[in-house]
Parts: sequence; C-alpha cells; structure tokens
Amino acid sequence: MLLELAIGDAYGAGFEYADEMINLGYNDLSRYVQHPRQKLTPGCYTDDTQMSIAIASAIVSGEPWTPELLANWFVKAFQRDRREGYARKFYQFLLTIDDGEDFLAKIEPTSDKSGAAMRAAPLGVLTTIEKVIEYSKIQAAITHNTPDGINAATAAALMSHYFIYQLGPKRKLGQFLEGQIPGEWSKPWQGEVKSKGWMSVRAAITAIIRNDSMTELLKDCIAFSGDVDTVGAIALGAASCSAEISQNLPLHLIETLENDSYGKDYLIDLDRKLMSNFGKRDR
Repeated sequence: MLLELAIGDAYGAGFEYADEMINLGYNDLSRYVQHPRQKLTPGCYTDDTQMSIAIASAIVSGEPWTPELLANWFVKAFQRDRREGYARKFYQFLLTIDDGEDFLAKIEPTSDKSGAAMRAAPLGVLTTIEKVIEYSKIQAAITHNTPDGINAATAAALMSHYFIYQLGPKRKLGQFLEGQIPGEWSKPWQGEVKSKGWMSVRAAITAIIRNDSMTELLKDCIAFSGDVDTVGAIALGAASCSAEISQNLPLHLIETLENDSYGKDYLIDLDRKLMSNFGKRDR
C-alpha cells in the first residue's frame, strides 16, 4: 500500500497543476518528470506520503489512538526528513513547532482541503468499518475539523478497507461509501481536480472503477489535471489492495523511487508491518 501510494504521489508531483506537462505527452509512465515550477527532485514523494507514513507508524505503534499520538508522529516525520510538497503556510507552521503538544496548541483545524484524505489510506487495515470511521474522524479533526474535511478523509480510509477485506466489487465502491459517509461518492468525476479533499477522493474513485490495471489507473489519475499527486496517492494506495486490479506498475518507477533513509526500502518494511499486524492476517 505505502509503496504504491508513494509512487502515485511522486509520479503525480511532476504534473501537479501543470497542464502543460500533460499536454506535451509526458504522462506515459516512462519516468518521473521534473515539475516546471517546483524544486522537488523527480522520483521523490511529497507530504502526501510523509503524512501517510506518520499515520501508518502511529497504527503500528499500538499506542492509544489520540490526537497527541498523531500530532507527535506528524512532527517527527517532518523534522527527521524535511521535504518539499507541503502547502507553503503549513510548511512554515511545521518549522515553528517543537512537538505534538505544541502542534495541537497552535494549529487552526479549519481546512476542508485534501490534507486529511491524502494520508488516510493506512487506516483501511483496521478490522471493522466502525473502527475505520472512528479513527479517521480523530485523525482528520486535528487539521481538517470540517464536515467536508472529515468526510473526505473517512471515505479515503474506507476505500482501502473495502479492498483489503473484500467487501464487494470495485464497481460498487462509490455505493458502499455512500452507505457509510455523506457525499456523492458514486458520481463520476470530470475535469480538473482542485484543492478540496472530496474532489480528490471522487476523482480517485472514478479512476479506480474504470481501470483494471495500475498502469492505466495512474495515467488516468494524472489525466484529470490539477491536484493529481493527491489523486494518485489516494487511488494507488487503495487500488494496491484490490484483487480486481492488475499490479503492473512499471519496474523502473519502483526502482527509481527515492531510496534514502525513508524511501523505498523503508516504505516496504513499514508496509509489511502495517499489513501483517493489522490487515490481511485478520481476514
């Protein structure tokens, strides 16, 4: 899950709000591309993956699921590995924070954008729908304590849960989500994906339903244009758990994903801990 999420994030980062890159034909999965206006090195993931790592680490820790636990992991993940990709205001905020307690004291949790949804996929390993919803609401409210922010994050977490626990065919994913959380999740998304969290989630659902392989899914996520690294992260994180989707991401995208201290090998190891302890074992 985490490896595929990171690939969707890193590949999408070269196309985020850069329609010209799509129009020039670079969305062919041949390589990670340099964004025309951002400094992020091709093959490096962004805040979507880093915050998903924080969520996964908090789950694997086995500690009580509290805002304090999560805030500590958000701060730790950032401080040990500062990177591009965060919204400018939030990046500057993180630079001023000492620890999780400081984070919670200073954050203004009023956003309805995609930050809580982009990091939610690891929660799908939890063993019941009720637990996924409970944990999702707690994690989302730390930064996105709005109805749209919480609903988008909960829907994103339930997407991976739906596939891990084989709750139905992928064509009924949107209907399943509508039975659990408010939102028009079965309505196909069209056009550019802007910054609201529900937009990225709906685009990811649309792409998953209409594609049967990871390669076509990733290209389709990028083709929407807009906030496509988030769409890619949400979609690939969930789709990596689907038995209906061929796991055929190009080997060169796996091999050239960053592999420093918290890169590819770290993600694979954390993924193994996450899934073996909380996911597939409990089917």
